[in-house]
Amino acid sequence: MRRRLALEHILETLLFQARWLIAPFYLGLVLALLLLLATFFHEIYEYVEHFSLDAETVILAVLSLIDLSLAGNLVIIVIFSGYENFVSKIDTGDSEDRPSWMGTLDFSGLKMKLIGSIVAISVISLLRAFMRLTQHDPTMDSRTLAWLVGLHVTFLFSGLLFALMDWVASLSEHKPEK
Repeated sequence: MRRRLALEHILETLLFQARWLIAPFYLGLVLALLLLLATFFHEIYEYVEHFSLDAETVILAVLSLIDLSLAGNLVIIVIFSGYENFVSKIDTGDSEDRPSWMGTLDFSGLKMKLIGSIVAISVISLLRAFMRLTQHDPTMDSRTLAWLVGLHVTFLFSGLLFALMDWVASLSEHKPEK
């Protein structure tokens, strides 16, 4: 019996420590965040280099920057909440800069933030496509636009289904036992 407890303890310790194998993924996401930052500054450079006061061009430029910003926010949310949920708590001391959602976002909340960000990015891409139509962009045809609308509706519908599943799960968790 004692030997079984020792083996069980070793196995449980090994399994618990294995959570650190996911940490390099979060470091990879930090590199992806740096790539997004480089792309953001490259976009700004391109817009400044080809400066135009045409309203539609400025709006398209701003939408691209917002799109990159949302993608960066999404990466930060995944890094922080994923690391805190699956690896270890991040000790920020008493820093007032600690985001209020850090440490409180569970897997369900993370999933909702992810799908919300994906829907926001999708709607910005769709808006950008509609703006290109007014500029008679030859790369924007009705088939491409239909795909963009279809993907956006799919993301939106998926988000609604995720929210519905979470709502049903929360009802079953709060149901009193007989």
